[in-house]
Amino acid sequence: MKKHSILIAFSFLFSLTSATTATNSFEDGWINLLDHNLSKWDMYLSYKHQNGYSGKIPTDVNGNEIPPIGYNKNVNNMFMVIRENDENVLKVSGEYYGCVFTKENFKNYHLKLKVRFGNKKWEPRTNKLMDAGVLYHSQGKAGVDYWRAWMLSQEFQIMEGHFGDYWNIANSAIDIKAYLPEGGMNAVADEGQPFIPFGTHTENTGFCMRKMRAETANNGWTEIELVCFKGKSLHIINKKVVMVLQNSRYFDGEKFMPLTEGKIQLQSEACEVYYKNIKIKPLSKMPVEFGNYFK
Repeated sequence: MKKHSILIAFSFLFSLTSATTATNSFEDGWINLLDHNLSKWDMYLSYKHQNGYSGKIPTDVNGNEIPPIGYNKNVNNMFMVIRENDENVLKVSGEYYGCVFTKENFKNYHLKLKVRFGNKKWEPRTNKLMDAGVLYHSQGKAGVDYWRAWMLSQEFQIMEGHFGDYWNIANSAIDIKAYLPEGGMNAVADEGQPFIPFGTHTENTGFCMRKMRAETANNGWTEIELVCFKGKSLHIINKKVVMVLQNSRYFDGEKFMPLTEGKIQLQSEACEVYYKNIKIKPLSKMPVEFGNYFK
């Protein structure tokens, strides 16, 4: 009888612990985006760009335009999920310019992932810095940018020495709290400065440097966080906010339109890169600790 009571008590405790864990997981609200077969992602590959690329569609020896590889053609296993320390890791070889992108559109969310570079580089980056990025609010067809590889979007740069920079992709624009650029100098983000516009049909280029370097030393895994809410966004590196942005938009040929939702692209940009722990949490409001950056 005593043994039976102990078993019942143990079973109850196990059930209670399981229920608490499930409840905490539900309340936590994070959704895993990376599984072993990339079931939540599509892909696009464009070209192996060469040194001296001009932004035009590449041509063959006879001057005929070369078509891009296109959608969901995983040439040479460019995108491959491997197991590392019992975790799923997305390996991107970088041989072709392109991306994986979420099948689902996202609006108002907190995205987290970890990233590090590999060792392999391809033309035209063999003598340049390792480069990649997270492109958010991605809409429309792939290949509309300079490199003919990505969708209209906003870029959270991932680059050696430049984690957290901003680039506009195609005809997007945004306002960033930053020091005004002067002469040939780049604009530099700082939350103590006023918002100034960057990108298409603004008085500034589509580039702004992050506030500081915050990535993990010696190419260790760096945690990237992107908070997006109603056109506002934060670029966060290893828990440090390095850029504050708002008024995300794009120019449709006649006027600016809001750019506040879309797919998430992970770039392949002529170098080997690894992504893991990719997860997203919907937001019903801007968290207080982040909202303070917009006051």
